[in-house]
Amino acid sequence: MRLKALVLALGLTVSAGAANAQTLDLTLSGGNPGGLWSLLGAGMDRAAKAEDPNAVITYQATGGGFANIGLLAANRTDLGMVHDAEVKLAQDGQEPFRAPVNNMRAIGYMYNWAPMHFFLKKSIAEEYKIDSLDDLASSKAPLTIGINRSGNITGNVALFMLQAAGLDEDTLKGNGGSFVRAGANEQGDLMQDGRIDMATNGIFIGHSSFRAIDQNTDVILLTIPDNVIAATNEAFGTSAYKIPGGSYSKQTGDVNTIALGAMVVTTENMDDAVAEKVARSFLDHIDEIRNVHKAMKQLSPELMVSQRVLPFHPGAEKVYKAAGLIK
Repeated sequence: MRLKALVLALGLTVSAGAANAQTLDLTLSGGNPGGLWSLLGAGMDRAAKAEDPNAVITYQATGGGFANIGLLAANRTDLGMVHDAEVKLAQDGQEPFRAPVNNMRAIGYMYNWAPMHFFLKKSIAEEYKIDSLDDLASSKAPLTIGINRSGNITGNVALFMLQAAGLDEDTLKGNGGSFVRAGANEQGDLMQDGRIDMATNGIFIGHSSFRAIDQNTDVILLTIPDNVIAATNEAFGTSAYKIPGGSYSKQTGDVNTIALGAMVVTTENMDDAVAEKVARSFLDHIDEIRNVHKAMKQLSPELMVSQRVLPFHPGAEKVYKAAGLIK
């Protein structure tokens, strides 16, 4: 492909020199405006500018990772934020995808510390003797359970984990319960108002929605059986995670669960020199990304290369190999 055509295809501005003099002008598809992903987009733009003052990474608010995979497939964005679990579903051709998606390539992992939480009202836990996810079905408790809205991967993961623990929708209905679809902050309000008995979501420990649940409702954090953790990680490409004891007011011991991660991806069509420059700017100016939110302080070069669900783009791989981060 001629350089001019490549420029048009990727939306790049190229100086008069060779390809390695390219100035980045890319679009990053993320999630809701004002959320963590929008902050990460701003940090990535600053990292690119620290490498080249003329570089631009423009953040585009979208419906989230599922939407971003579609935008990449349609060549309507250059980079996308996605959860590892969404990538796994796309590769396997599972809902909402009609066929396997195999053209995505990783630029870098951003975090892997968004653990699944299952908060149950303490009064119900005591009445039905529930302390683990696998007690829910056998307890026969008529629970109203909050699940994130359709299209949000944490809803998929929560339903899978509950089913793996024996509580599918038919069993829940047979017990006199039901699922209620609601976002993170909504679930806190619903619990406080007595409209749901249990909240489920996968976000950072101490997220504002979790703090609201912990402070305004008397709840316990359910433990997760090892077999449910293993099955979930196998199905979604997630990882085991421990919520330390004392993270919430009624949590006395550690709680093992799974955690979702998020990464920046592109497609195999991105020019190697462009992917190389993106990865180098993120790696060399990682503090620009770390500083967007206190939850990102854990980001490290080693974490950036730790994802296992996608091949790295050759341009990004070149950067990480040169830095001794991968072989």
